Amino acid sequence: MSASPQAVVCLSGGLDSCVTLAATMARHESVAALHVTYGQLTQARERSAFDAICDHYDLGTRLVAAHPALVEIGASALVDRSIDVPDQEPGEGVPVTYVPFRNAQILSVATAWAEALGAVEVCLGAVEEDSSGYPDCRAEFFRAFQAAVDTGTRPDTRIRIVTPLLEMDKAAIVRLGLELGAPLHLTWSCYQDEERPCGVCESCRLRAGGFERAGSVDPLLVEPGDA
Repeated sequence: MSASPQAVVCLSGGLDSCVTLAATMARHESVAALHVTYGQLTQARERSAFDAICDHYDLGTRLVAAHPALVEIGASALVDRSIDVPDQEPGEGVPVTYVPFRNAQILSVATAWAEALGAVEVCLGAVEEDSSGYPDCRAEFFRAFQAAVDTGTRPDTRIRIVTPLLEMDKAAIVRLGLELGAPLHLTWSCYQDEERPCGVCESCRLRAGGFERAGSVDPLLVEPGDA
Protein backbone atom coordinates (compact mmCIF):
# COMPACT_ATOMS: atom_id res chain seq x y z
CA MET A 1 0.00 0.00 0.00
CA SER A 2 1.02 3.61 -0.52
CA ALA A 3 2.15 5.70 2.44
CA SER A 4 -0.76 8.15 2.21
CA PRO A 5 -4.16 6.64 3.13
CA GLN A 6 -7.11 8.10 1.27
CA ALA A 7 -9.61 7.03 3.92
CA VAL A 8 -9.79 6.47 7.65
CA VAL A 9 -12.14 3.63 8.60
CA CYS A 10 -13.57 3.49 12.11
CA LEU A 11 -13.07 -0.20 12.89
CA SER A 12 -14.67 -1.42 16.11
CA GLY A 13 -14.05 -5.04 15.20
CA GLY A 14 -17.73 -5.73 14.67
CA LEU A 15 -19.54 -7.07 11.62
CA ASP A 16 -20.64 -3.69 10.27
CA SER A 17 -17.27 -2.01 10.63
CA CYS A 18 -15.49 -4.96 9.01
CA VAL A 19 -17.77 -4.85 5.98
CA THR A 20 -17.30 -1.08 5.83
CA LEU A 21 -13.53 -1.62 5.75
CA ALA A 22 -13.86 -4.19 2.96
CA ALA A 23 -16.09 -1.86 0.94
CA THR A 24 -13.70 1.06 1.45
CA MET A 25 -10.69 -1.00 0.41
CA ALA A 26 -12.50 -1.90 -2.80
CA ARG A 27 -12.56 1.83 -3.63
CA HIS A 28 -9.22 3.04 -2.29
CA GLU A 29 -5.66 1.84 -2.74
CA SER A 30 -4.63 2.81 0.79
CA VAL A 31 -6.75 2.84 3.96
CA ALA A 32 -6.05 3.57 7.63
CA ALA A 33 -7.96 1.91 10.48
CA LEU A 34 -8.98 3.60 13.74
CA HIS A 35 -10.10 1.75 16.87
CA VAL A 36 -11.47 3.60 19.90
CA THR A 37 -11.54 1.94 23.31
CA TYR A 38 -13.81 3.48 25.92
CA GLY A 39 -14.12 0.93 28.69
CA GLN A 40 -16.85 -1.12 27.03
CA LEU A 41 -17.63 -4.54 28.50
CA THR A 42 -15.98 -6.41 25.63
CA GLN A 43 -13.12 -3.98 25.11
CA ALA A 44 -10.37 -6.63 25.07
CA ARG A 45 -12.27 -8.86 22.64
CA GLU A 46 -13.08 -5.98 20.31
CA ARG A 47 -9.43 -4.91 20.32
CA SER A 48 -8.44 -8.46 19.44
CA ALA A 49 -10.91 -8.45 16.55
CA PHE A 50 -9.55 -5.10 15.34
CA ASP A 51 -5.98 -6.41 15.34
CA ALA A 52 -6.95 -9.63 13.56
CA ILE A 53 -8.88 -7.79 10.83
CA CYS A 54 -6.04 -5.32 10.29
CA ASP A 55 -3.56 -8.19 10.08
CA HIS A 56 -5.81 -9.98 7.60
CA TYR A 57 -5.69 -6.96 5.29
CA ASP A 58 -2.04 -6.19 6.12
CA LEU A 59 -2.95 -2.67 7.18
CA GLY A 60 0.15 -0.84 8.26
CA THR A 61 -1.53 2.43 9.21
CA ARG A 62 -3.64 1.83 12.30
CA LEU A 63 -4.37 3.76 15.47
CA VAL A 64 -5.87 2.69 18.79
CA ALA A 65 -7.18 5.66 20.75
CA ALA A 66 -8.37 5.46 24.36
CA HIS A 67 -11.39 7.49 25.45
CA PRO A 68 -11.72 6.84 29.19
CA ALA A 69 -14.15 9.69 29.75
CA LEU A 70 -17.05 7.58 28.46
CA VAL A 71 -16.66 5.21 31.40
CA GLU A 72 -16.67 8.13 33.81
CA ILE A 73 -19.77 9.54 32.13
CA GLY A 74 -21.51 6.16 32.30
CA ALA A 75 -25.27 6.13 31.64
CA SER A 76 -24.96 3.11 29.32
CA ALA A 77 -25.09 -0.63 29.89
CA LEU A 78 -22.01 -0.97 27.68
CA VAL A 79 -19.78 0.94 30.10
CA ASP A 80 -21.61 0.99 33.45
CA ARG A 81 -21.41 -2.37 35.24
CA SER A 82 -24.39 -1.45 37.40
CA ILE A 83 -26.71 -1.44 34.36
CA ASP A 84 -27.61 -4.84 32.93
CA VAL A 85 -27.38 -5.45 29.19
CA PRO A 86 -30.98 -6.22 28.13
CA ASP A 87 -31.78 -9.69 26.82
CA GLN A 88 -35.11 -8.72 25.29
CA GLU A 89 -36.31 -6.52 22.45
CA PRO A 90 -35.92 -2.82 23.30
CA GLY A 91 -39.05 -0.88 24.19
CA GLU A 92 -39.95 2.65 23.26
CA GLY A 93 -37.27 5.32 23.32
CA VAL A 94 -33.50 5.07 23.33
CA PRO A 95 -32.24 1.80 24.89
CA VAL A 96 -29.80 1.59 27.79
CA THR A 97 -27.08 0.26 25.46
CA TYR A 98 -26.81 3.71 23.85
CA VAL A 99 -23.49 5.33 24.77
CA PRO A 100 -24.11 9.09 24.96
CA PHE A 101 -22.89 10.85 21.81
CA ARG A 102 -20.36 8.07 21.11
CA ASN A 103 -20.34 8.34 17.32
CA ALA A 104 -19.66 12.07 17.46
CA GLN A 105 -16.64 11.45 19.66
CA ILE A 106 -15.32 8.62 17.49
CA LEU A 107 -15.84 10.67 14.34
CA SER A 108 -14.06 13.64 15.92
CA VAL A 109 -10.94 11.55 16.51
CA ALA A 110 -11.21 10.02 13.04
CA THR A 111 -11.60 13.43 11.39
CA ALA A 112 -8.61 14.85 13.25
CA TRP A 113 -6.49 11.88 12.16
CA ALA A 114 -7.78 12.07 8.59
CA GLU A 115 -6.84 15.74 8.41
CA ALA A 116 -3.37 14.98 9.75
CA LEU A 117 -2.93 12.16 7.22
CA GLY A 118 -4.35 14.12 4.31
CA ALA A 119 -7.13 11.56 3.83
CA VAL A 120 -10.31 12.55 2.02
CA GLU A 121 -12.82 10.22 3.70
CA VAL A 122 -13.83 9.07 7.15
CA CYS A 123 -15.89 5.89 6.93
CA LEU A 124 -18.16 4.54 9.66
CA GLY A 125 -20.28 1.39 9.67
CA ALA A 126 -23.38 3.00 11.14
CA VAL A 127 -26.72 1.40 10.28
CA GLU A 128 -29.94 3.33 10.67
CA GLU A 129 -32.45 0.54 10.04
CA ASP A 130 -31.35 -1.68 12.92
CA SER A 131 -29.68 0.99 15.07
CA SER A 132 -31.97 0.27 18.05
CA GLY A 133 -33.06 3.89 17.97
CA TYR A 134 -29.61 5.33 18.68
CA PRO A 135 -29.88 9.04 17.79
CA ASP A 136 -26.28 9.18 16.52
CA CYS A 137 -26.97 6.54 13.84
CA ARG A 138 -29.39 8.66 11.83
CA ALA A 139 -28.78 10.25 8.45
CA GLU A 140 -29.54 13.71 9.81
CA PHE A 141 -26.83 13.30 12.44
CA PHE A 142 -24.22 12.52 9.79
CA ARG A 143 -25.35 15.45 7.66
CA ALA A 144 -24.93 17.72 10.69
CA PHE A 145 -21.52 16.26 11.50
CA GLN A 146 -20.42 16.76 7.89
CA ALA A 147 -21.30 20.44 8.26
CA ALA A 148 -19.17 20.59 11.41
CA VAL A 149 -16.25 18.97 9.58
CA ASP A 150 -16.56 21.42 6.70
CA THR A 151 -16.62 24.34 9.13
CA GLY A 152 -14.06 23.20 11.67
CA THR A 153 -11.14 21.99 9.53
CA ARG A 154 -8.51 23.88 7.54
CA PRO A 155 -9.77 25.76 4.47
CA ASP A 156 -7.94 23.38 2.13
CA THR A 157 -9.17 20.24 3.93
CA ARG A 158 -11.82 18.20 2.15
CA ILE A 159 -13.01 15.25 4.23
CA ARG A 160 -16.23 13.43 3.44
CA ILE A 161 -18.11 11.44 6.08
CA VAL A 162 -19.09 8.14 4.43
CA THR A 163 -21.61 5.67 5.87
CA PRO A 164 -21.95 3.00 3.16
CA LEU A 165 -24.19 0.69 5.20
CA LEU A 166 -26.54 3.31 6.60
CA GLU A 167 -29.64 2.25 4.67
CA MET A 168 -28.94 -1.49 4.67
CA ASP A 169 -30.36 -4.16 6.97
CA LYS A 170 -28.19 -6.81 8.61
CA ALA A 171 -28.93 -9.46 5.98
CA ALA A 172 -27.80 -7.14 3.20
CA ILE A 173 -24.66 -6.33 5.17
CA VAL A 174 -23.85 -10.03 5.60
CA ARG A 175 -24.39 -10.63 1.88
CA LEU A 176 -22.16 -7.69 0.98
CA GLY A 177 -19.47 -8.91 3.36
CA LEU A 178 -19.54 -12.37 1.80
CA GLU A 179 -19.43 -10.89 -1.69
CA LEU A 180 -16.38 -8.79 -0.77
CA GLY A 181 -14.66 -11.68 0.96
CA ALA A 182 -14.59 -9.81 4.27
CA PRO A 183 -13.18 -11.87 7.18
CA LEU A 184 -16.47 -12.12 9.06
CA HIS A 185 -15.04 -14.96 11.15
CA LEU A 186 -12.69 -12.46 12.78
CA THR A 187 -15.41 -10.03 13.88
CA TRP A 188 -17.05 -9.70 17.29
CA SER A 189 -20.52 -8.27 17.93
CA CYS A 190 -21.62 -9.45 21.39
CA TYR A 191 -22.24 -6.68 23.90
CA GLN A 192 -21.34 -8.59 27.06
CA ASP A 193 -19.36 -11.83 26.57
CA GLU A 194 -15.85 -12.33 25.23
CA GLU A 195 -15.44 -16.10 25.01
CA ARG A 196 -18.52 -16.96 22.95
CA PRO A 197 -21.42 -14.77 21.75
CA CYS A 198 -24.12 -14.70 24.44
CA GLY A 199 -26.86 -15.05 21.81
CA VAL A 200 -29.36 -13.01 23.82
CA CYS A 201 -28.19 -9.39 23.72
CA GLU A 202 -29.67 -7.26 20.96
CA SER A 203 -26.43 -7.13 18.98
CA CYS A 204 -26.21 -10.93 18.96
CA ARG A 205 -29.84 -11.25 17.90
CA LEU A 206 -29.47 -8.74 15.08
CA ARG A 207 -26.35 -10.53 13.85
CA ALA A 208 -27.98 -13.97 14.02
CA GLY A 209 -31.03 -12.72 12.14
CA GLY A 210 -28.84 -11.17 9.47
CA PHE A 211 -26.94 -14.37 8.78
CA GLU A 212 -30.17 -16.40 8.79
CA ARG A 213 -31.96 -14.09 6.34
CA ALA A 214 -28.85 -14.01 4.15
CA GLY A 215 -29.00 -17.82 3.95
CA SER A 216 -25.62 -18.19 5.63
CA VAL A 217 -24.16 -19.47 8.90
CA ASP A 218 -22.41 -17.21 11.36
CA PRO A 219 -18.84 -18.53 11.52
CA LEU A 220 -18.66 -17.62 15.22
CA LEU A 221 -21.37 -20.18 15.98
CA VAL A 222 -19.75 -23.06 14.13
CA GLU A 223 -18.18 -25.61 16.46
CA PRO A 224 -14.53 -26.40 15.61
CA GLY A 225 -15.39 -29.99 14.80
CA ASP A 226 -18.15 -28.90 12.39
CA ALA A 227 -16.00 -26.53 10.35
